[in-house]
Amino acid sequence: MTRHATKPFAGQKPGTSGLRKKTRVFMQPDYLENFVQATFDAIGGVRGKTLVLGGDGRFYGAEAAQVILKMAAANHAARVIVGQGAWLSTPAASNLIRSRGADGGLILSASHNPGGPDEDFGVKYNIANGGPAPETVTDAIFARAVALTSYAKADLPDIDLGRIGEISFGDMRVEVVDPVALYADLIEELFDFNALRDLFKAGFRVRIDSMNAITGPYAVEIFERRLGAAAGSVMHETPLPDFGGMHPDPNPTWAHELMAIMMGDDAPDFGAASDGDGDRNMILGAGVYVSPSDGLAVLAANAHLCPGYNAGLKGVARSMPTSMAVDRVAQTLGIACHETPTGWKFFGNLLDAGQVTLCGEESFGTGSDHVREKDGLWAVLMWLNIIARRGQSVAQILADHWARFGRNYYSRHDYEALPVDQANAILSDLCDRLADLPGQVVNGLTITAADEFSYTDPVDGSVSGHQGVRIQFDGGSRIVLRLSGTGTEGATLRLYLERYVAGPGGLHENPQTALAPIIAASDALVGLRARTGRSGPDVVT
Repeated sequence: MTRHATKPFAGQKPGTSGLRKKTRVFMQPDYLENFVQATFDAIGGVRGKTLVLGGDGRFYGAEAAQVILKMAAANHAARVIVGQGAWLSTPAASNLIRSRGADGGLILSASHNPGGPDEDFGVKYNIANGGPAPETVTDAIFARAVALTSYAKADLPDIDLGRIGEISFGDMRVEVVDPVALYADLIEELFDFNALRDLFKAGFRVRIDSMNAITGPYAVEIFERRLGAAAGSVMHETPLPDFGGMHPDPNPTWAHELMAIMMGDDAPDFGAASDGDGDRNMILGAGVYVSPSDGLAVLAANAHLCPGYNAGLKGVARSMPTSMAVDRVAQTLGIACHETPTGWKFFGNLLDAGQVTLCGEESFGTGSDHVREKDGLWAVLMWLNIIARRGQSVAQILADHWARFGRNYYSRHDYEALPVDQANAILSDLCDRLADLPGQVVNGLTITAADEFSYTDPVDGSVSGHQGVRIQFDGGSRIVLRLSGTGTEGATLRLYLERYVAGPGGLHENPQTALAPIIAASDALVGLRARTGRSGPDVVT
């Protein structure tokens, strides 16, 4: 073991999904080592513990994995289980932690952010339940990072992570495993693969865009090999360090190639995209885009059609900015619907306590209690299982859902890379006015409530404050404004717009048209375009 003197780096505070910075920041001498040592120290050390390690294949991931293995050995870990090639999708890593009884794991990813030497990198610690570290742990990591004076790193050669097997590494064991097989086996237990094979045999066509990110090998194994989808159904299936120049964020803006296919002539029956680390999804039908909030509601309403969920749901949970469409399903089903802050870590206690089965976020993330992360391919397979059982297209399923529950028109407008002081000032100014807003009429809409969201965990009683501003209008419409914690430079302000239409009329409008009154109200209340000097949002989803 070699002990290295070091000094703290500014800004090593984990966000909603670990520490994300520009790749070259992580490549600075001692930067990665400091954060990993702070993580090890914050969890009480790793002596005698078993860890899982892997990532989404982005630039610097393989090098970072070697550093972490040497540090785990120097810190006396007993075993590290690594995905072959240092590859593991985030849901697969969660499953591996849980199935192997590991003490935790390190995931090397910046999720949906671009990869490359001049793009983004990240490190996230997941705890023994397979889920992201809660705020008590991330706060402890940061507290240790600002006080760190040294780290331990063994003077050992690099390991061949391309070869499956087990070796000794100092006094530690390193086990290199197939990153795909165990996850694919788990998924096969949850869904009716025989019905899905029959669907594909009957000529059902899909296009799955892995965006040159980690889900490519998983999607090929599951859809083309196990289910018999036509060869080539999975596009951009090879993970690349820079994602082939793509921005691996599965939304209509960045997955534009898939959007063109699905909105074009002779479109396949079903389309889907996943992100850098495989925990997000976008769902499409022929000529149809499914908003993530609608998707969560549809899955909740139809989960009983899938073998893994045929006993019914214990409850559902959504992040606060996610539309209230799933709330209406939960009310009809007679189950609880929990509203949490943004960040999958807030679902962990609810899942562990058996209070919820399905969870979702508007940021293209859905999942269930099979792992403790959101799971892009799981969502795709649940949609396909529902299609197979109902014998309907995506468009028909959506139309039936809105006819039954009404429609929550929804959109998110992102203002990216704002000066941090400017973004904070916009939020602060709005917070100062919240108490005076109820009762005011803005653009013909009456404000019924306005607050800054604070969450008290019903399981452990922990409190998370300052989680975004909510402004509620009569009739079930609302505006939400919050700062994103997933960017790597500047600040991103996210404006969420929601309008409820009960039907039977008005259920099939263009969302931006249907939301026009809410957008106008937000301009009057917040004035993002005027305050930022921009002509409009950078991204609309």
